[in-house]
Amino acid sequence: MAKVFSPADALRLSAQMGLMTLEAQTVITLRLWGMMGLWNTAPGENRRMIAEKGVAALASGRAAGRSLAAGDEAGHVALAAIAPLRAKTRANARRLAGRGPKTKG
Repeated sequence: MAKVFSPADALRLSAQMGLMTLEAQTVITLRLWGMMGLWNTAPGENRRMIAEKGVAALASGRAAGRSLAAGDEAGHVALAAIAPLRAKTRANARRLAGRGPKTKG
């Protein structure tokens, strides 16, 4: 029997979506600054941002499929689908923020 989607789960889903959105916006901003020469980014960053989309989408779909196969409610399926995406946005935001602004040298 699947778990019931509780109010606490709804809050967790909302928090995960909000954090993922914030991290994604941070990544977009830092990558754009990198393209303008204002932020220190790796040489392959432009290729990376394209290549990672498919991998993340597949991971999200697999997680959602496993949750559906387990008979979970829609909210739990959404939480499962968000987890791999959130892991990617969190890792990207940390990696890019750690590189710092580009300095003249």
